[in-house]
Amino acid sequence: MYHCGDLTPKQRAEWLVSLPTLAWLALFLVIPAALIFVLAFRPADPYGGIGAGWTLETVRALWAPSNLAIAVRTLWISLLTTAVCLVLAVPAGYTIARASEKWRNRLLMLVIVPFWTSFLVRVFAWRSLLHPEGPVKALLQAAGLAGPETTLLYNPAAVVLVMVYTFLPFTILPIYAAAEKFDFRIVEAARDLGARPFQAFRKVFLPGISQGLLTAFLVVFIPALGSYIIPDLVGGPSGEMLGSKIAQRVFTDRNLPHASALSAVLVLAVMAPLVAVLALQRKKKRADIIMGESP
Repeated sequence: MYHCGDLTPKQRAEWLVSLPTLAWLALFLVIPAALIFVLAFRPADPYGGIGAGWTLETVRALWAPSNLAIAVRTLWISLLTTAVCLVLAVPAGYTIARASEKWRNRLLMLVIVPFWTSFLVRVFAWRSLLHPEGPVKALLQAAGLAGPETTLLYNPAAVVLVMVYTFLPFTILPIYAAAEKFDFRIVEAARDLGARPFQAFRKVFLPGISQGLLTAFLVVFIPALGSYIIPDLVGGPSGEMLGSKIAQRVFTDRNLPHASALSAVLVLAVMAPLVAVLALQRKKKRADIIMGESP
């Protein structure tokens, strides 16, 4: 166990530099998260506050069929959004990384352009496009792919569509960053040795950018789990997710303990992939050390 006197001057300087950041994280992240878990075990006040004493009723209420259905919907919508983003982002990142410098900058600009507009404005734009009297439905009807009764809004498909549009740039950028550092001569060597184009892409390129894929997965999946605005504006009752339910419990029902319990579930759901990734990275690092030490 280390004591303050055991630290070198360099280590003390590092701790002093880190203290403001640690204090900030403790004040605005650790303490609020701890309060969320504590409030989940308090009773609700009839006037919208926190009641006296402690109870497990709020935690037991999480197992209600309606809450389980929302949790399952949140999970599969987040996973589907992440999968679609990855499928679209990998070819995009590959193409941008292999483009000439002039075209690479232009393509990156196209990826970044959506960030120039407010997130809320973009969601409302999609709401207008998918409106029953909007242009998308009019085009589908003209092509014979939709009828007057077809509803493009207020369903899980609309939520997935808008979430993919929103998170796709966040998926492309880390994949491009990893692809830019990848040595494409390895892919060409695999092709020369008889590998088919897709086989070389799948067995050489994808493992080579695994860190970028992992980063892209986390960058999309974690925000998707807690998404609130998109399901609220384009999802409707059938597209409700945990974020929407938490907002309803806070602002409409004024049931803060139940909102805290749902938030605690969301925190644990967000922490699960992070812990899994850290465990895998530690296992891989340990395996690399063992391989390096072996003769």
